[in-house]
Amino acid sequence: MALVALLGLVACGEGGEGEGDSEDEFGALVGEADENGKTLFEASGWEEPIPGKEDSLQGRRGLSVNVDSSDLSVWEIKNQWTDTDTEAARAAGLAWGEDSGLNWDEKFQRWVGSMKKIDAESYGSTFMLTTPFGREVPAPALECAEVAMFLRVTFASWYNLPFFMEARDSEGNRLYFGHFGIRTAAARYGRMPYFRSRYEDYSEKADAIRAGEAEWPTDAKLAGLTIPGSQDDAQPMLGEDAHAGAYFDHIYLNKRVGYFMRLLLTYFGSMNLADSANTYNLAPEAVQPGDVLLERWQRRGIGHALVVMRSRDLGVTEIDGEEVPQLEAELASGSMPRRQPKWESPAASKRVFTLSYTGGEGYEKLGGGLKRFRSAVNEGGRWTNVVLRGDRDAFISNTDYDAIAERPDRFEVILSELSPEEKLVALVELVESKRQHLRRYPASCSARIGREQAFDDLYETAADPAIGWSKDEVDRRFRKVEDYVFAELVYDKSKTCCWNSTNSTMYDVIMELNETRIEDPETGQCQEVLVFMNRDDEGDGYQLFADFTEATGRGDAWVKWSEDEFCAQRDVAEDTLEVTEAAPLCSVYDELESRM
Repeated sequence: MALVALLGLVACGEGGEGEGDSEDEFGALVGEADENGKTLFEASGWEEPIPGKEDSLQGRRGLSVNVDSSDLSVWEIKNQWTDTDTEAARAAGLAWGEDSGLNWDEKFQRWVGSMKKIDAESYGSTFMLTTPFGREVPAPALECAEVAMFLRVTFASWYNLPFFMEARDSEGNRLYFGHFGIRTAAARYGRMPYFRSRYEDYSEKADAIRAGEAEWPTDAKLAGLTIPGSQDDAQPMLGEDAHAGAYFDHIYLNKRVGYFMRLLLTYFGSMNLADSANTYNLAPEAVQPGDVLLERWQRRGIGHALVVMRSRDLGVTEIDGEEVPQLEAELASGSMPRRQPKWESPAASKRVFTLSYTGGEGYEKLGGGLKRFRSAVNEGGRWTNVVLRGDRDAFISNTDYDAIAERPDRFEVILSELSPEEKLVALVELVESKRQHLRRYPASCSARIGREQAFDDLYETAADPAIGWSKDEVDRRFRKVEDYVFAELVYDKSKTCCWNSTNSTMYDVIMELNETRIEDPETGQCQEVLVFMNRDDEGDGYQLFADFTEATGRGDAWVKWSEDEFCAQRDVAEDTLEVTEAAPLCSVYDELESRM
């Protein structure tokens, strides 16, 4: 499949081209919106020194620790990531016992790894977020990179640990988003908030709330906010009208963190997670919950991020005379439009760990692969993001391209091997998850592409002698009529791919219209479906669907096409169908009819 078609693979993108730069409402200098309508800061531009590994481990010196005392600060620093023997470090916590001997980075891993898998609001599985205040709440609906940043910042703020990430604005100014606020080396950045003097911190009520002696304080303004620029940050687990601000108000006693979080998630994405100033490359054997797996097929722009939720040691096995560790890992990821992080099975997760996009051969210079957050420490009076000493043996320099490129193949070996039958089950689950996404957002080209990629893998897996099925047999067993109605489109030649505001009611309309057409009314013979795509008609390209909605008394339910993300293909007369290996619908229709 052409690389250009993969731009919609996972709708979780970033990186404008830097033209037409202007200030936004917060005084941030950002470039043009990206493919998904977001304007994000650039990566920091810092490269790990060559060949100085020690300098790479030490990271890039940042702001003076004296900035913590300013009114820009978000939370106070009381603990350090390396602490193991202080009063706070010895106390029992969310996923560790008293006198655990763990440092805070290890506790972060334990916390992520302890979260329970639950049913998501829409489809699939997600996780239950646990808090130090006795509250549990289903995971928030976020984009992919947002999930990783949300977890790290949340933990750091709850336990008063230092945190910051770096970026650059469109004029090359070095920026810092962290516990000290949003600033440059010299001052507040743009018109970013004075968090400490403007917003409340109710952390002193934590003990009383845990004991049931105090009510949870609410910041009505925060609870009513969205992530700036967002149309899709609804949090239905908290109520019909709840958005991201309501979620943050629900989990942070320090309301400043909620205001900070919505800005961090506005301006940072997977391109910033790939930045060596913020994270570092990790050896496969060291994978732990809280680590981040990045898919990158370009240095700037769209990418995908998945958080490791589970990592299990399954012992060792002998391969070609070598004892090889055996692990099992599970991933979760958000998407665009935002969704609760979808928790993947070990089989589905292994498939992602072994993709070339995760830093494999040909992609090793693009920032993909397994990453871990650097930890902010006080180095000579300056906050510096470093690799902690206990992790240094697992560190891989971002200039060690051979070691980076070897990781997908290494994961193929160390992640427990699946039988062809197990792979088949995992791929069928993946296909269904893409269908579920399309049932909510029927214009989604990323879900169509992902579904067909999963079918390509299904064809290959089913051809294994242990199964022995042809492609037609796979289609007879696993295709549904909706796969043909929502056929794959060529992303950059189809304006449907820019339309993010379609909904589940429109999906129902599209399928009902096709149910009236799929069989000839006189002969009962199968007819080709009406693919949901832009056509050269008298309206906006979707008139047949709009007319049917009107004719069935639901006229207001049809949403007209809109350019919901940057759309170079907005003026195409008709969308372009991707070439497919699927069997023609009518050749397998008898088997599919029962799966309408």
